[in-house]
Amino acid sequence: MDLKIFKAINRLSGRIAFIDFLMILLSNRARYLFLFVLACMWLAKGPSRTAAKKAAAASLIAIFVNKVLKICYFRPRPFIKNKVGLLIPAKRDSSFPSKHTVVSFAASIVIFYGNRFIGRILLWVSACTGFARIWAGHHYPSDVIGGALIGGTIGWFTEKLSKPEIK
Repeated sequence: MDLKIFKAINRLSGRIAFIDFLMILLSNRARYLFLFVLACMWLAKGPSRTAAKKAAAASLIAIFVNKVLKICYFRPRPFIKNKVGLLIPAKRDSSFPSKHTVVSFAASIVIFYGNRFIGRILLWVSACTGFARIWAGHHYPSDVIGGALIGGTIGWFTEKLSKPEIK
């Protein structure tokens, strides 16, 4: 089922240049939007600054957890085992979980608790980034769904276990 869904999405790549451009942009550059939002929130005072600090902490935890999972479990990327449309080059490391998705969901969940409006936007960007990773041929849907669940859990725990104010 995972492979069927992957192929249904990935076979659309390479057909419409503008959509491919958007998918590449989301896949490789969405992190800069997150960094910009975090920087703006960090420079603000009050709850926005607190949320930015927690989101930065959640992102670092997410990167660490992702590295550990990739060491413990190796799953070949779709383009290694199958003939797929690969829009941009990718590493040949483990496909599971999608690091882009883990980190973006971890940050988005924490930001959502601090600012619902910005958090909702970033959650949509996170979901679109995950979809773009499938479109580009880098991940299976389960890599993205697993990454979203792992990242969301990290974000939730970071929010719930952190003190109200991180100085």
